[in-house]
Amino acid sequence: MAAKQDPVALPEIDVRPPNLTEMWHATIHWFSLHSVQILIAIGAAVVIYTLLTALRGIGGRFRGAPGDTLGLANVAGRAFARTTHFFMAAVAARLVVSYANPPQMVLKTVAFFFTIAAVFQCAIWTREIILGLVERRTAADDGQTLANAMGLIRVLVTFALFAIALIVVLDNLGVNVTGLVAGLGIGGIAIGLAAQGIFSDLFAALSIIFDKPFRQGEIITYDQTTARVEHIGLKSTRLRAMSGEKKVISNANLLQKEITSLQMLAQRRVTFAIGIIYQTPQDKADAIPAMLKEIVEAQGHIFVNAGLISFGASSLDYQLNFDVPDPDTHDYFQARHRVGLAIWKRFAAEGIEFAYPTQTSFTAAPDGRSIMPYPEVQPVMSVDQQAG
Repeated sequence: MAAKQDPVALPEIDVRPPNLTEMWHATIHWFSLHSVQILIAIGAAVVIYTLLTALRGIGGRFRGAPGDTLGLANVAGRAFARTTHFFMAAVAARLVVSYANPPQMVLKTVAFFFTIAAVFQCAIWTREIILGLVERRTAADDGQTLANAMGLIRVLVTFALFAIALIVVLDNLGVNVTGLVAGLGIGGIAIGLAAQGIFSDLFAALSIIFDKPFRQGEIITYDQTTARVEHIGLKSTRLRAMSGEKKVISNANLLQKEITSLQMLAQRRVTFAIGIIYQTPQDKADAIPAMLKEIVEAQGHIFVNAGLISFGASSLDYQLNFDVPDPDTHDYFQARHRVGLAIWKRFAAEGIEFAYPTQTSFTAAPDGRSIMPYPEVQPVMSVDQQAG
């Protein structure tokens, strides 16, 4: 008969709550032995806390008023002004706690609260610095566009930084955060795949705000469309075509196209094609480039070149190139209109005729001789001529 085996002995785990009476007696004993050191430490902590509060007030003076231009000092001031009282108190306690020779329990408690305060305070500072740099980078943009973007940027930055801070705190407390980090990563990938189109347009909007390929109010050309930018949203951009209709295009699709901005031109080139008849006298044909230069400069524009470029089917073809300086001030279409009328008036005064499509037809006999296309009318002879 087999011997009966004793059950495996498990180590005993003390699950009893701590003895509050012992903790109270230990604290009273610590106060009685180190009362002077404790009072000195409390006084030093109050001084440190007061100094930190004063430094926070000094830093807050550099934050600037709403609407002011943000500099690096303003960004730093805004971040420093967000220093919490909990963090300053934790710093003061952590600096002086060792001087009072506290029990191990008190020392661990102070270190625990200091770790929590320091980690979350670093997250707050980092968030303010990032948001301040974003606002500084986009200070010249339209306020409504920036406000729309800043709301979402603030949520994303706050969530990311405080999630990292929470993981750091849990890791310092001895919690295994590997599963939590893996879960957050998988969840982020799933959300990203599900909302790929939305995030694509969102990051395209942020790219427009930061990189500034164009701004609200500018005239741009993409594909075969020329339009003025009316609003840059987080999902799409709304434009007003030159013909009047409203166009809406997603930000990601717009950035994939070749965009030409007409707003930032220092000057804009105008090209005129001019045709005159072949019967124009040679001296007037030679003087046309000089005439065109005088006309352009009289209108306040920049003459580039002008001259004969081809012999057309029914005209001598000239081309005029000139630049309109500062297109924001001088309207491009009005400039072209005024120069065109000035050319027409000057040519009329000089007796230079513009060509228009004409054709000359010649009629030939079967043997190739040129003949009139209609029968010639014989003159009628008088009676005297017939009698003679």
